[in-house]
Amino acid sequence: MAFDFFKKKKAEKEEFRIEDLVLSKLKTGFLVDYDMKTYKVTACNKYKWEEGGTTDEWELKAGDETWFLERSQEDGEVEWSFCRKLPISQLEGDIAGEIVSNEDPPETVVFQGKKFVFEEDDIGEFFREGSDEGMSFVSWDFEDEQEKEFLTIEQWGETKFDMQVGFTVEEFQFTNILPGE
Repeated sequence: MAFDFFKKKKAEKEEFRIEDLVLSKLKTGFLVDYDMKTYKVTACNKYKWEEGGTTDEWELKAGDETWFLERSQEDGEVEWSFCRKLPISQLEGDIAGEIVSNEDPPETVVFQGKKFVFEEDDIGEFFREGSDEGMSFVSWDFEDEQEKEFLTIEQWGETKFDMQVGFTVEEFQFTNILPGE
């Protein structure tokens, strides 16, 4: 019985290693700095895409702000992005109504006076916090004319829509990764 006790203690100690303090290994409870703010990781989610590839998503909170750090991997290429989720009603016009009527959004959408042009669509499954049960959705990706920002519209079921607005980031922009309590 004493042997099991020591084995368990050793396993607990090995759970955290300094090599794990990298962006791609963030866990719920970790802290990370970006743009002079410290964010706490409040969830780790995953998207699997019908066209291939996966996206890891970390929900980050700083005060009353919630952002999402996403790491997409397709054909061996990794891309990082930082975005926030907003109601689709913030787009000019009735985009949700248009998708319900036409099964697609218009080629161009306008958010806060800025035009975003359609790039691609995909079907995916969303997995919250390591769950095996995925939720299916359709997404449409748009890019602004300068190709600096993106906007994604997601349709969950018949009439539920979400929107994300964000931009690409580099891994080195995130610093001071610390494990949670």
